[in-house]
Amino acid sequence: MANSNLTEAKRAKNDEFYTQYPDIEKEMTAYLDYNPDVFRGKTILLPCDDPEWSNFTKYFAQNFERLGLKKLISTSYAVESKKYKGAYQPTLFETSAPYYDKVKTVQNGKIFTLTDDKTGDRKVNVDDLEWHYLEGDGDFRSAEIKRLRDESDIIITNPPFSLFREFLAWIIEANKQFVIIANMNAITYKEVFPLIKDNKMWMGNGFHAGNAYFSTPFADEYEEGIYNPETGLVKFRNVCWFTNLDHGRRHQPLPLMTMAENLRFSKHKEIQGKQSYDRYDNYDAIEVPFTDSIPSDYDGVMGVPISFLDKYSPEQFEIVGATESEGKGFSEGLWDEKSKVSQPLIKNERVYKRIFIKHKKVKK
Repeated sequence: MANSNLTEAKRAKNDEFYTQYPDIEKEMTAYLDYNPDVFRGKTILLPCDDPEWSNFTKYFAQNFERLGLKKLISTSYAVESKKYKGAYQPTLFETSAPYYDKVKTVQNGKIFTLTDDKTGDRKVNVDDLEWHYLEGDGDFRSAEIKRLRDESDIIITNPPFSLFREFLAWIIEANKQFVIIANMNAITYKEVFPLIKDNKMWMGNGFHAGNAYFSTPFADEYEEGIYNPETGLVKFRNVCWFTNLDHGRRHQPLPLMTMAENLRFSKHKEIQGKQSYDRYDNYDAIEVPFTDSIPSDYDGVMGVPISFLDKYSPEQFEIVGATESEGKGFSEGLWDEKSKVSQPLIKNERVYKRIFIKHKKVKK
């Protein structure tokens, strides 16, 4: 029981990450650059959020008119329902409201909505947000939040990492557009990879220089290099945006060298000077350990790191499958079952999980 409680506490702490405003603005700008009307006339839902502190709520409320939104809905999860219960102090904004309730403030979630000018200043912005307590605790799986999901057009949030699989399924079930944050390793989850392979979901524009910064109540529990005491933020390089909204970077082809050029000029010692690219012992494909080492003139199947998806262009490549270690049948027949080893092998040495790709044939 003690170990179980410790695990739950750790998981709860790992869910308490708050996205920075510049990162949200940068990501949304990528979709707007590709389609200036991407949010126009849409109802945006921000679940699993804390509207009073949320930079997601702040961004969409401040830019409500510019984006042409129809409605903004932001919900929170009740303090008492969280697995990790830290110190809680309601904001002055809440306590000064005539309907403030000392019990509901910890037992119920909150809902903030924005639709039109409430202050009479002829602008629709953060000052026009209205709020009340939810009937329940704000759990996204509740019937109450499902109704809000069904009302919305686009769901945008940083969901609890521990519930990512369930949260994504909740979105897909309702066939909604979305922009969400998750660990990059989610790419090979059995619930996720088929969506990526079928181009129903892809990586977003991305964090600046690949670094995602978050505020968290537990920042000082992280090691130096992850936690910056000057900013109070933690930094992760294995976090990304997932979406089904289009953006321009997704359609930029990778500049590539031929196989011969890579073997001669590659900056990677694992490639330069070799006679040929390695082949897997147990998969019918060659190993390409770096995205920038993909040969432009190889027509067969190539195994690449999952980070390749950050550079993936559907016009340039076809995603064939993934290693069987990520899901039975994922390799689409490339795996030699007689090997009885689902991880990729090179000269009997195990290699980290791989995605299998091919060049798209240009139609003439």
